[in-house]
Amino acid sequence: MEGTRLKLGDLQKIAEHEVDFERAFKHRINVCCSSGCVPFGAFDVLKAFQEAVKEFGVEKECKVARTGCVGTCAVGPAVVIEPGDYLYQNVTPDKVRQIVRDHIVLGLPVKDMLYQNEAFFKKQHRLVLRNAGKIDPTRIQDYIAAGGYAAIVKCLATMTPQGVIYEVLGSGLRGRGGAGFPTGQKWSLVARSHSSPKYIVANLDEGDPGVFANRTLAEADPHAILEGMLIAAYAVGAEKGYIYIRAEYPLAIETLQKAIAQARAMSLLGENVLETSFKFDVELRFGAGAFVAGEETAILASVEGRRAMPRPRPPYPANSGLWGKPTLIQNVETLANIPLIVLNGGAWFSKIGTGKCTGTKCFSLTGKVNNPGIIEVPMGITLHEVVFDVGGGVADNRKFKAVLVGGPSGGCLPETLLELPIDYDSLTRVGAIMGSGGIVVIDDKSCMVDTAKFFTDFCIDESCGKCTPCRAGLAKIKEIFEGITRGEGNLEDLATLEKASIYIRDASLCGLGQTAPNPVITTLRYFKDEYVRHIVDKVCPADRCFKNVKEVNKQ
Repeated sequence: MEGTRLKLGDLQKIAEHEVDFERAFKHRINVCCSSGCVPFGAFDVLKAFQEAVKEFGVEKECKVARTGCVGTCAVGPAVVIEPGDYLYQNVTPDKVRQIVRDHIVLGLPVKDMLYQNEAFFKKQHRLVLRNAGKIDPTRIQDYIAAGGYAAIVKCLATMTPQGVIYEVLGSGLRGRGGAGFPTGQKWSLVARSHSSPKYIVANLDEGDPGVFANRTLAEADPHAILEGMLIAAYAVGAEKGYIYIRAEYPLAIETLQKAIAQARAMSLLGENVLETSFKFDVELRFGAGAFVAGEETAILASVEGRRAMPRPRPPYPANSGLWGKPTLIQNVETLANIPLIVLNGGAWFSKIGTGKCTGTKCFSLTGKVNNPGIIEVPMGITLHEVVFDVGGGVADNRKFKAVLVGGPSGGCLPETLLELPIDYDSLTRVGAIMGSGGIVVIDDKSCMVDTAKFFTDFCIDESCGKCTPCRAGLAKIKEIFEGITRGEGNLEDLATLEKASIYIRDASLCGLGQTAPNPVITTLRYFKDEYVRHIVDKVCPADRCFKNVKEVNKQ
């Protein structure tokens, strides 16, 4: 029915038809074709499965489907065979015939090819990533069959805009983009504004290095983002939306473009959505890859065609955003939660996670960890559970040293804080942030002084330079770090580092400058002994610093 204008009741018919169609197959073979698997031959694996099921004469009982990332990024290409959710790792075209012959034809899963880290999924709670690896993101029918767009139908058929906001308020959902501002409260502010038109901006910029959860969501379940935007637009009275995505995400862009075209063709976007009086349309806007563009006012400038630079607030975007009009800016992960909240109720969502921090959070788990990848865990889970249960512990049998939470402007936390629950308030108290969801495990081969220096250099490169505290303050911190790592530091430098960091944090214009000193502050707080050894003993415990000095001395 793609290309046919649909009415409210038609989606249920499509869902029922697709479910019946799926039941005709005995097996579904889901081949991950995400950005993490494509470079390793995922499309070749997909083609090999399509050919193998024909060769063995089982094409009528096997559906071979392209899907997004299931989260096990280190072992791709990954393939999930249903029923039973059998996850095959490092699949190559030459392995496909054996999998089809043994698993599909003979009913004997190939055990030595299966993913062995069961703990990776055991403590996860998948809401946002509910469809990742399960549906074909290029087929809107797959999303509808999984219950997709039922929430916007419910809104248009039975709920008022105020009723939708009430459920979002009751859910306790906080923005997943970093700041953690209550989502329902933000929606209420935009809804109360009498100016028009109003806009929705979905933030898919994701500038943190090593963070790719938003990209994974866009590649695996683009319609969840679109449906979240539709519901938000209905609730606040917006008629136009923009997805702001960095141009370095070509597969995510292609997937979103196709999803938008399919949604328009089926009257889920555009004029008279599902033949009602509600109208809303979406466009993509591409960013040039600036880290500062993750700040909401910088996003607005970029969408408007200007350089991505933040501006002072107030006025806030809820009152004066795009082109001076009321604008709701939400991270795409936040929006992907919305359909579930509408369908199940805010009270249901509020029981997941903790009382002050409800729901789940997606993280990019990277660094020196055995099971890196994309995870989704309930709020309140401890760092220890994430690193040692979900993550499988430190790689190469090395000793745990620290975990960086919150990306390049997050905090480096020591082993003594591993029992800390992951929520906005707990992380803030110890000097870290939720950020966009980066968790980097650091082992004992790393130098914490060098780590803080590295992230300072990154923030300097990404700073827009508009405000003096960030521009000049970070440069001063870099200068001190260079002296310490060359063997020219003194103990007074530590007090200067701390004083400069606090000044930058408190006086900077936007979130980049306000959080950039976090790695410095937390390494000074929890790993001060390493700074002292660098300065007093001229020794780097990890043997990473003083290399240039040593080479000069040799000469």
